Amino acid sequence: MIHVWFILRWLHLLAVAFFLGGQMMLAFVVIPAGRRYGNRESLRAIAHRFGQGTFLALLILAATGTAMAFHFHLWSDGAFHIKLALIAVLAGLLIWHIRSPEMHVLEAIVFLLSLVIVWIGLYLANGYY
Repeated sequence: MIHVWFILRWLHLLAVAFFLGGQMMLAFVVIPAGRRYGNRESLRAIAHRFGQGTFLALLILAATGTAMAFHFHLWSDGAFHIKLALIAVLAGLLIWHIRSPEMHVLEAIVFLLSLVIVWIGLYLANGYY
């Protein structure tokens, strides 16, 4: 029988893969190709659809992350506190990006901050402390 915590971690990683992988796909493939061959409306539609998927991924990340934090007793861990603070900053940046989509620098900051958050998550999951 597959253990419930294995499934929760798998869901968490799947949501991270969608979030980060989607950002990379948009940044390195869709947007450059759309600017060259498509039109602005197509890019907006793609970004909007990705945003819907991102919202679902973030809900899954919050639910599975909270459950695992309780199960693995991470609430008193300093690295976990840093991760939570960075997630709060990321949430603020995402809201700012939704309100100001023309500020492309926000996309880069969100992507880099996401990489840092994943790094800390791997640190916590593998017990490097």
